[in-house]
Amino acid sequence: MGIVHAKDSQTPGQSPRFNLECVKARVDKVRIEGLGRTKDDLLTNKVQELFKAQDFQEVILGAHKVRSKLESLECFSKVGILIDTSDGPDATPDGLEVIFQVKELKRITGSVKTLMGNNEGSLVVELRAPNMFGRGEKLTAEYSRGWSRTVGLSTTFYKPLAVLQNAGFSASLFQQGSEWIPSGYKLIERGLLLDLAFNSKPSLRHNIQWEGSWRELECLTRSTSFLVREQSGHSLKSAFRHIAVSDTRDAAVFPSTGTLFKVIQEVAGIGGDIGFLKNEVHYQHNRSLASDVVLQSAFQFGMLNTLSNHKTAKICDRFYLGGPLSLRGFEWRGVGPHDQGNSLGGEVFWAGGLHLFSPLPFRPGGGGFGDLFRTHVFVNAGNIAASSTDIKDYFQNLRLAYGIGIALRLGQIARVELNYCVPVLAQKSDHVSSGVQVGVGLSFL
Repeated sequence: MGIVHAKDSQTPGQSPRFNLECVKARVDKVRIEGLGRTKDDLLTNKVQELFKAQDFQEVILGAHKVRSKLESLECFSKVGILIDTSDGPDATPDGLEVIFQVKELKRITGSVKTLMGNNEGSLVVELRAPNMFGRGEKLTAEYSRGWSRTVGLSTTFYKPLAVLQNAGFSASLFQQGSEWIPSGYKLIERGLLLDLAFNSKPSLRHNIQWEGSWRELECLTRSTSFLVREQSGHSLKSAFRHIAVSDTRDAAVFPSTGTLFKVIQEVAGIGGDIGFLKNEVHYQHNRSLASDVVLQSAFQFGMLNTLSNHKTAKICDRFYLGGPLSLRGFEWRGVGPHDQGNSLGGEVFWAGGLHLFSPLPFRPGGGGFGDLFRTHVFVNAGNIAASSTDIKDYFQNLRLAYGIGIALRLGQIARVELNYCVPVLAQKSDHVSSGVQVGVGLSFL
């Protein structure tokens, strides 16, 4: 990246090389043009690394890093870079002046967009007030409606923090309504979520959260199981949650190398009538075998333990397994105990998968539309137990399926899978889905 080519007018056809590492340079001044309401102290720390540059290559690389940091503040609609020689009484012989030309966002912005979730699409209407007080704060109001009757309404205030690496604090008031047809219940949640996010390492992200929510669980139909009906009513949940994510993958969708490791720890019961300890682990590793041929292994595990007889977990707090995003070859929430056709979930589960992704045969549309597709061969297995004490069932009643299909990348965050699934091992209580299965989501097993 430090080698550039310049055309020599006296020797046509030849391109002399200039090694930018050999060009001594230092940054004397940094200017940011176009500022209005943005405060200087928000930007000072972002540009400090430019003054450490010792050659022209480091100046260029440092300027691009600073631009990325300025864009991540979400205060500007455009950030440009201009590098010029330094002048003035304080200028040094090798001195440069780096000028960032920015355009601030309007005080009020809005958008109407569609989002893809886990096997669901949503229409989202959003209003934002970016950079409210000049230090990167923003207020967001959002309304969403999904095609499976999920409705969400939230207001979030976000404040970046300079005391930690890439840190920010947010407070959200929310109301979320969802219908879970396989389990026969409808859930409405209203509450407050406080979130502190920061990086302990460049690739390790932490979220420390507190959630207080008033939840209303209702039967979805008259045929809902009695075991679901008896959990209907109102409940109050107060929970602390820690989420740690290490992601070294080169892409979120169709990665060729890298590992994703995610741990979620949640403790509920400090206030309210819901009490449990919940732990989840998600792991994914990608290995490139040949050109555009990737072997991917994935594993998920979860365990839920109630804390006391006075406080317990509801059916909406339990784990569920099965569907095109988790254990393929089974219906959505189709693995595990059922009663009158309703999935009851479990307190312990595990699931693993092995996948082989490769380009389409003969590479039609290579370099364009065809690069959005991958062929997909997989085998996945898993198990779920109604209680964390049912260790015997947990290890014996294995579910297993394999299949082949096509995957399509949607942007850089979601994908669609069209698979033909063949269940091999299943239990009597499971709801099997052999044949063609379609999945749309952000994260897959």
